[in-house]
Amino acid sequence: MTTMQYYGTGRRKTAVARVFLRPGSGKMLINRIPYEEYFKTNTQRGLVRQPLLLTSNQDKFDLYVTVAGGGLMGQAVAVRHGVARALVEANSELRLKLKQAKYLTRDPRRKERKKYGQPGARRRYQFSKR
Repeated sequence: MTTMQYYGTGRRKTAVARVFLRPGSGKMLINRIPYEEYFKTNTQRGLVRQPLLLTSNQDKFDLYVTVAGGGLMGQAVAVRHGVARALVEANSELRLKLKQAKYLTRDPRRKERKKYGQPGARRRYQFSKR
């Protein structure tokens, strides 16, 4: 017996999330830990649920996620991106709704590199006239 499974990869900064959607009752496991324990703040938990709430699928799918790299906030946004992609794979009619909410767009912002002769990316050493 094979179970239906939909896959989506989500990315943000250096975080990469592999999201597996399976028909179910709304259970969410992130790195084999319930998502309430993995993501401590309500903001992070809300980010993960956004695509499911927008498409009214919060009780129709179980989420199995492996996420690595970055911090918790970057990981939460990466999971949201992966969930949105997996939902489109499950039902292509949801694409327009998710695209309008910008959940299918990968956030391109990254940390700017430090330049030589400076203490940071844009910070300069203090100027001294005398």
